[in-house]
Amino acid sequence: MSRKTILRLGDIRYAQNKWTEFQKNYDIISINSNENSNTTRESFINDLKSGKYNHIDGITRTFNSVALTGRFDKELIDALPPNVKFICHNGAGYDQVDAAYCATKNIQVGNVPHLVNDPTSDTHVFLLLGALRNFKMGLNSISKGKWNNGCSPGFDPVEKPVVGVLGLGGIGRDVVKKLKPFGFEKFYYHNRNRLSEDLEQGCEWVSFDDLLSKCDIINVCIPLNPNTKHILNKEAFEKMKDGVIIVNTARGAVIDESEIIKQLKSGKVAAFGTDVFEHEPNVTLENNELISMDNVFALPHLGTNTFNTIKKMEENVVDNALGYLESGKLVNLVPEMKGTFY
Repeated sequence: MSRKTILRLGDIRYAQNKWTEFQKNYDIISINSNENSNTTRESFINDLKSGKYNHIDGITRTFNSVALTGRFDKELIDALPPNVKFICHNGAGYDQVDAAYCATKNIQVGNVPHLVNDPTSDTHVFLLLGALRNFKMGLNSISKGKWNNGCSPGFDPVEKPVVGVLGLGGIGRDVVKKLKPFGFEKFYYHNRNRLSEDLEQGCEWVSFDDLLSKCDIINVCIPLNPNTKHILNKEAFEKMKDGVIIVNTARGAVIDESEIIKQLKSGKVAAFGTDVFEHEPNVTLENNELISMDNVFALPHLGTNTFNTIKKMEENVVDNALGYLESGKLVNLVPEMKGTFY
């Protein structure tokens, strides 16, 4: 019986031992930034169509591999050889892969749903406090060797501020848990459907419009999909309180960036903490005004950037692939596919 072959897209940083063990039983073809830095979406699709990868049975990919291949959209998925039966994405958010279209091609899509919760929620709370206290100006000042050079005071939350969570999933619940020791007490959340009481963790379900209009701080923790892209747009901002603070560690494109820039300038949005951008990693001073604004406290998508998290996520991708290769079922199938394959 011939050995199965996996196409591995993206760099492996810390889980080399896991992959070495995997390779004892399966073959690996690797496309990464070190060995294949000249790979482009066009060249990758051409290679797929030419039959170069006709012998592959599945694919693993990292978030950053999108720079080499582009998104797994209809065009790319249609070019995949018929043997490909699974795509394992290394991350919780899998908006780079059109899972709905993969389902029509009988391709299972897997992700890493839980390992990101703790480090991402840590980052979220850090960004919230930094935005609330206007720490951006202080960091800029001291990094230039100037002590408190005209730093504006932070924003005092109203007495007993109302905190909103748009998307009370694993990360959202961890954010709530970690904010409570700081004295935040009143929490609203909005999901499409109300959660069970144990999952609500004392938060109150409200409509989307009520979340926008009633909250002093809005935490964005929803996945990016066609229904959530630019969910915070001009109409949504108009419903918010004046001086609202927004924090986003989900995906940049759930917020209309051109619109939030206007709202930050007007003061409608007092401060914005973010770890994600709509067109990342192409974010520069020349093409994105957000990163130079004093009331924006930003990081370059570092939410899961810890040694243990990265290593465990990379190992989880291997386990996910093994699940399919050994049983025909991915260990972590993305939610919308559950019930379709098994």
